[in-house]
Amino acid sequence: MYKTFIKPFFDFCVALTALVLLSLIFIVIYCILKFGKNQEPLFYQPRPGKKEEVFYIIKFKTMSDEKNLKGELLPDDKRLTRIGALMRKTSLDEIPQLINVLKGDMSLVGPRPLRVRYLPYYSSRENLRHDVKPGITGLAQVSGRNGISWDLRLELDAAYTEKMSFLFDCKILLKTLVKVFDSSVVEFSDGPDSLDEYRSDKVKHSSIE
Repeated sequence: MYKTFIKPFFDFCVALTALVLLSLIFIVIYCILKFGKNQEPLFYQPRPGKKEEVFYIIKFKTMSDEKNLKGELLPDDKRLTRIGALMRKTSLDEIPQLINVLKGDMSLVGPRPLRVRYLPYYSSRENLRHDVKPGITGLAQVSGRNGISWDLRLELDAAYTEKMSFLFDCKILLKTLVKVFDSSVVEFSDGPDSLDEYRSDKVKHSSIE
């Protein structure tokens, strides 16, 4: 009942309200990025959602498109803009994902949507993350800082799909708001290392041993 009817309705109502309340901030950031180094304010990237259906996640761009003399993009740390760093620290770059929620691609709470190329690297239990819509925030994001391992992160995502309820979602949302407002780091990105490289290295080490 909650998963099928109440959660989608709750997501839509909260996302719409939040987008209206944050509309001025949205417009200001959009204009700053539009006339700054980024030029294109919004960033779109394919991510697998429920049932592994691919959609495009929307975020504010935090990096410029600066390239070297060979026409290659500069390293991420060289392209991260000042406002981009500020947006990441305050999680303001996540605001456009409210549009994903309104479109039905995402939920407010759920496993974070990761890269499409990671799909072959999940265990059967970890693949439970695709039984529900991905979220703007989730259990893994409020359970640790950037140092949380991939194995633990994916286990927390699987655990969320089993425990999902209205009260549990409210608890995660509240913890997310607390972390954002007290300047704690809420890790919304893919993590320090890519999952495919991590799992490939793990297999290599296992075979050597």
